[in-house]
Amino acid sequence: MCGSSASNAYGSAGTVKAIVSPPIATAPSIPVSNEALLWPDVESAVSREWTDAHVSVLLEESVAILAPTSGGTYIDCTAGAGGHASAILAASAPDGRLLAIDQDPSMLAIARERLTPYGDRGRCVLGSFGEVAEIAHDRGIAQANGIMFDLGVASPHLDDPDRGFSFQRDGPLDMRMAHDGRPSAADLVREMTFDELARVFRDYGEEPAARRIARTIVADRVRRPITRTVELADLVARLGARGGRVHPATRVFQALRIAVNDELGQLERGLAQAHEILAPGGVVAVIAFHSLEDRIVKQFLAERARDCVCPPRIPVCVCDHRATIQILIPGGLVPNEREIAANPRARSARLRAGRRVGALSVR
Repeated sequence: MCGSSASNAYGSAGTVKAIVSPPIATAPSIPVSNEALLWPDVESAVSREWTDAHVSVLLEESVAILAPTSGGTYIDCTAGAGGHASAILAASAPDGRLLAIDQDPSMLAIARERLTPYGDRGRCVLGSFGEVAEIAHDRGIAQANGIMFDLGVASPHLDDPDRGFSFQRDGPLDMRMAHDGRPSAADLVREMTFDELARVFRDYGEEPAARRIARTIVADRVRRPITRTVELADLVARLGARGGRVHPATRVFQALRIAVNDELGQLERGLAQAHEILAPGGVVAVIAFHSLEDRIVKQFLAERARDCVCPPRIPVCVCDHRATIQILIPGGLVPNEREIAANPRARSARLRAGRRVGALSVR
C-alpha cells in the first residue's frame, strides 16, 4: 500500500551556461492516455475537481523512455496526482516497484489513492525531490532502474486560489509547495530589499523591467502591505511591463514561486542525487517547463555525457573523467499538437533523458 511512512526495503535493482542543442524533436501524434479517474474522496481538502484537473504531460513518451520492466525499482520524484507513477507501475507489472515522492501533502494524498490498486508495489513519502537519494536510502533502496522528474506546477495548484500561485483569481500571496516554515511570497514581497527583489525578478523571471517593478513594490508596500495575488498582478500591470497575450505579471509570479520554493536549487541537488543512485543502464527522465529549469537539466546531462572536462586551454586531458550518462533525446522532446490542443499547459514542456553508463557511484 502507498503509505507516507513506509520503510521496508525494496532491495537492490537495478551559474548555468548555454549549450547548443540539435533541433528539438516533437512527440509523435499518438493519443495521450487520459484514463478515467475513478477515485473516491481522499481528504476533505482534496476535491474530485482537483483530481480531474491535472493531466500528466508527455506521459506515454516518458514511460516509453524509462522502459519499465517487471522486477525493476523506480522513483517518481514529483508524484503530483500520480499520473506518471501509475503508468510506470502499470508498465512494470507484475513485480516492478515504485517510490513516489512529493513535498505537498494534498497532492501526495491524491497520488496515494491513485496508487492503491497496486498494493505494496507503490509507496509514497512526503519529502523534497532535492533529497531523493537520502529518501531512497532511508527506505532500503540502493539503486533505481528509472527516475522521473516532472517539474511543472500541478494544475490543482494553479486552479486553487488559496494556494496563491496564479493571478487569475484573487487569493493569498502564498506560493508555498510545502508549509514547512519557509516564507511565503507575501513575506518575500514585504521583507526583501529593492536589490533582492530586482535580482529575483531578473534571475528567476528573466523580467526586463525587474528594477522598475521592484522599485514600485518597495514604494507601494510603505503605504499598505501587498498580500493578495490580484494586488500584485494589478501593480505590475499598471507599469505596462509587458504586452501582447502574456499577462505583465507572469514572469514576476514565476520568479517569486521559484524563490519561495528554491526550485532551481532543489533541481540541481535532485539531479546530482538521482545520478548517485541510478543503476547502470537505468534512465533519468526530466520534464521542464521553462528555460531556467531546462538549461540546468541540459547542462547536467551534457557534462556527464563527456569523457573529458578539462578546460579548452589544456591541450592534453589530465582529468581522467569518464562519461557516466548517454543522452537519449538530443535536443529534447516537446508535446505534439494533439496534446497541446487537449492540454494547453503542456505547450512549454520539454522532456530530456539520459541513461547511466559505467559503475554506480559509491555513497
